[in-house]
Amino acid sequence: MMNLILNRLVTMAGTLFVISILVFIIIQLPPGDYLTTYITELESQGELVSQEKIDFLRHQYALDKPMVEQYFIWASGLVQGNLGYSFEYNLPVTEVIGDRLFLSMILNFATVIFIYLVSFPIGVYSATHQYSWGDHGLSFLGFLGLATPNFLLALILPYTANVMFGTSIGGLMAAEFIGQPWSWAKILSMMEHLWVPVVVIGTSGTAGMIRRLRANLLDELHKQYVTTGRAKGLSELRLLVKYPLRMALNPFIADTGNLLPQVVSGSVIVSVVMSLPTTGPMLLSSLRSQDMYLAGSFLMFLACLTVVGMFVSDILLVVLDPRIRHGSGGLK
Repeated sequence: MMNLILNRLVTMAGTLFVISILVFIIIQLPPGDYLTTYITELESQGELVSQEKIDFLRHQYALDKPMVEQYFIWASGLVQGNLGYSFEYNLPVTEVIGDRLFLSMILNFATVIFIYLVSFPIGVYSATHQYSWGDHGLSFLGFLGLATPNFLLALILPYTANVMFGTSIGGLMAAEFIGQPWSWAKILSMMEHLWVPVVVIGTSGTAGMIRRLRANLLDELHKQYVTTGRAKGLSELRLLVKYPLRMALNPFIADTGNLLPQVVSGSVIVSVVMSLPTTGPMLLSSLRSQDMYLAGSFLMFLACLTVVGMFVSDILLVVLDPRIRHGSGGLK
């Protein structure tokens, strides 16, 4: 197991290195840079910008250096925990994102937990009660969840929560707690508001996960070893838990690596619509203004979530499935 973990960690480091290069190239692809956009805005407002000021700002932001040198300045800062300097906010990136990154992580991981807690029992029930009224009803809800855009739910569900439960529309907490130190009252306010965006973002992921688990479990339930287990007198519950359910969970767990970035990317539009203080709206703003260090930090955050998700799913698959465990070169 240790060899496998070490191999995966080395692969993760190499993958993140390559991704950092690609991210830096992508954020540099649009013509111009933040300084060009900033000067254009000043000139549109009637302000004259001297060449000396332009040269000073370009030197201050290290935009006069070659792209390779700019990359190493940014990448070395990432390794040291320094995410760079935000041109738009005139602050270090770590100060700009602040609570936004923390709230984004809470929202995204709460959504992932919601997806698994809801989809697992429904998927198992649909597979073990194939073509029943419950299966048809849950399948209909699943298709409805897949077909409904997140931004549409983001418009409907907050109004419903406000009418039925009195939850204020927009944000992740009551207005009086914004910018205040963390306290139990602030945590309770966040929990009161958190369920609305979690349901909105997690609906499509839950529906898709239900369909995959149902299909995988149905495939396992029709295999010969299940028939043999029934012939030997095993109870349905023991037979289900011991064999087919474990095998059907492989794709369910393997989806963890894809689920984390999908949840984050899906929450960007929802965050804009629901005015959530997360990283989504700031990411869009940084891409529009070409604030490359701020945008690059967000994209690297998505990459880290993907790589960490893949790592977790690989380890869980090795623990769950003996075929993978005994066939893994890292364990021999």
